[in-house]
Amino acid sequence: MVAARITVNGEETPISPAAPHTTALDFLRERGLTGTKEGCAEGECGACSVLVARPGVNKPTDWVAVNACLVPVAALDGQEIITSEGLATAGEPGTPPTLHPVQEEMAVRGGSQCGYCTPGFVCSMAAEYYRPNRCAHADPADGTDAEHGPNGFDLHALSGNLCRCTGYRPIRDAAFAVGVPTDEDPLAQRREQSPPAPVATEYTRDDRAFLRKGTLAETLRLLRERPDAVVVAGSTDWGVEVNIRSRRADCVVAIDRLPELRELRVESDHIEIGAALTLTEIERRLDGDVPLLAELFPQFASRLIRNSATLGGNLGTGSPIGDSPPVLLALEASVVLADADGEREVPLADYFTGYRQSVRRPGELIRALRIPRPLSPVVAFHKIAKRRFDDISSVAVAFALDIENGIVRTARIGLGGVAATPIRALTTEAALEGRPWAAQTVEAAARVLQAEGTPMNDHRASAGYRSAMLGQSLLKLYAQTTEAVSA
Repeated sequence: MVAARITVNGEETPISPAAPHTTALDFLRERGLTGTKEGCAEGECGACSVLVARPGVNKPTDWVAVNACLVPVAALDGQEIITSEGLATAGEPGTPPTLHPVQEEMAVRGGSQCGYCTPGFVCSMAAEYYRPNRCAHADPADGTDAEHGPNGFDLHALSGNLCRCTGYRPIRDAAFAVGVPTDEDPLAQRREQSPPAPVATEYTRDDRAFLRKGTLAETLRLLRERPDAVVVAGSTDWGVEVNIRSRRADCVVAIDRLPELRELRVESDHIEIGAALTLTEIERRLDGDVPLLAELFPQFASRLIRNSATLGGNLGTGSPIGDSPPVLLALEASVVLADADGEREVPLADYFTGYRQSVRRPGELIRALRIPRPLSPVVAFHKIAKRRFDDISSVAVAFALDIENGIVRTARIGLGGVAATPIRALTTEAALEGRPWAAQTVEAAARVLQAEGTPMNDHRASAGYRSAMLGQSLLKLYAQTTEAVSA
């Protein structure tokens, strides 16, 4: 087994002697790359963001911004990253480096005061700067809206970065002022080459191990031998446990690079999404072909989190407030579970058995999600939270309806945050199906929806508020869709 190594700003360096739980953030700072900062240690501030070379959607390689505070450095074995220090171009001996265009714009437009958050903003901004086709729909005269610049820059690329002193206007100005990468730009040129191939990793120190096998079959055999192992993909959940709760695992098994878990297939009767594809990869590869998922993605945490998080991980944690389960329930998705003996397919409606519990057995992992086709034409995802973006939902409601000639033929409603598990609103579905899509029907069904689940009082919302929001979500859907359906 080759010693674990990582390429940082063009230079290969061994991961040893870092402990298996060491984050990429701590690894970089210990090597003097202190532009990468720790702000929150849970993926909410972006001060730690760095660029990773990942398989591209429109080019061989994409530069993807991730939270270095969450990802174990061992998970980057064999991979290539760029920090804020690596964006500038070195000058002649005795001369200062040439700032990267993103750094230059941040400087001249006053996008930095104390500077603590600036390197993280710069890395997230650079990922969007290098996004293929960013300028394809740009309007040099004016932006399309307040969140997209005339240069095609999507301000949501910075949704995971926080600044507490500069104010966001000069940062936005800098983002909307960056141009197009030149042909001589080495990081732009790097996109035309393939990213580093996944490598098998066996990194052990102090009786703790971080393991990545080369194939799914090898991984499943390992999980049979080590049913106590913690399985990670994007580490957006496990990384918080390590940082905030000081959890340590004797064995961590990474599945994020397994090719069998990174496929996306669109068949005539279903869509299959690999459990280790990141949300950003799914979003860009589907390109709106599943409208309900397209509504989910912008509301799921931040771009930094979506660049690492996976649907398999969101379901694997079993959280009742995860954003994807209500959507997948409304889509009538099923979960493909695999172990060393084979595979089985379980409807998602039957997958959850209790608070953070599921039918998944020891040694079993989620290989893929299957969404049946055709898709319902009337869909919506309503996330009720204290912040518009990058927040945990108090209530999440997903709708998928077939309405034909003014009659509700089928209704599928997924709910999150109102019970110990994500649930289907079966009683409300029955109250809608076979009835006219009319105010009287919807108002009666909204009263039924208010009673679905067992809403509780907690610091996010009261039980009464949650119930009220359930009913209002259906009324909102009716108001949003009546004109479109009647047309």
